[in-house]
Amino acid sequence: MKKYILDLQVVSVEALSDKSVLLRLTDSKPLPEILPGQFVEVRVDHSPSTFLRRPISVNFVDNETNQLWLLVAMVGEGTRQLGKLHKGDTLNCIFPLGNSFSMPVHKEEKILLVGGGVGVAPLLYFGKCIYDFGAKPVFLLGARSSADLLELDLFKKYGRVYVTTEDGSNGEKGFVTDHSLLGKETFDQISVCGPKPMMVSVARYAVKAGIECEVSLENNMACGIGACLCCVENTTEGNLKVCQDGPVFNIKKLLWQI
Repeated sequence: MKKYILDLQVVSVEALSDKSVLLRLTDSKPLPEILPGQFVEVRVDHSPSTFLRRPISVNFVDNETNQLWLLVAMVGEGTRQLGKLHKGDTLNCIFPLGNSFSMPVHKEEKILLVGGGVGVAPLLYFGKCIYDFGAKPVFLLGARSSADLLELDLFKKYGRVYVTTEDGSNGEKGFVTDHSLLGKETFDQISVCGPKPMMVSVARYAVKAGIECEVSLENNMACGIGACLCCVENTTEGNLKVCQDGPVFNIKKLLWQI
C-alpha cells in the first residue's frame, strides 16, 4: 500500500481517562485507505527530548467525517506531549503502516476480538469492518479496573461486549482468559492486542481449543518502515520486522512457548 506523510489537523482531543486521550484528526482531502490493524508514525513537536516518532495504532476511521482516530496512552514524555494538543493544531503523520488483521471470509464466521488495556485500540475499527462485512464480532476486553476500560459504548455498537477487570469493578473479576465466555462458546478465529503476557495466554487457549489466532505485536519501533531493524521478531521464517511484516502475526509463525 502507498504510504503518505501528511500534516493532519486536530479536530478534537478527548481525555478518556487520566492516562489516555483520543485524538480525532482530519485532512482537507479524503483520507487514504486504511486497513484494521495498521498504525501511524506520529512526529512529536515541542519536545526536545523526543527524537523518534511514536507508533500509534489506528483506533477508528470515520469515512463520513473524514476522520482518523488515535487512542494515545500517555506513558512517556512524547505521548504526554501528544496529550497537550489542541483543536486546530497539526500533527505530522506517516501512514498507513504495517499489515492488517484477517477479515472473515463468510458472514457466518464467529470472530472473537480480545484486547487488554490500551491494546483495545485497533479492535474498534476492526470490529466495525467485520460488522460492515455482515458478520457479528464478539469483544472480550480486559483492564485493571473499571476506570481503565475505554470506549465501551462504541464497541457495543458493533457486537456483543464482555469485560474482565482485575479488581472486579466491572464485568467478571480476573483476566480475559478467566472469563466464562471461553467455556460457553466456540469461535472460528481470535484476534488479540494487548500486553504480551495476555496475548500469550490467549494464544495458549486458542492452540488448546484448535482455533486460528492472530496477535498484534507491540515491539519497540523507531522508523516504522523496516529500515532500522529495532523491532525484529524471531519467527518460524527467521527474523521479521514487526513494523513491516506485522504488526499482526498468526501465532503459528511465532516462537512463543505455548
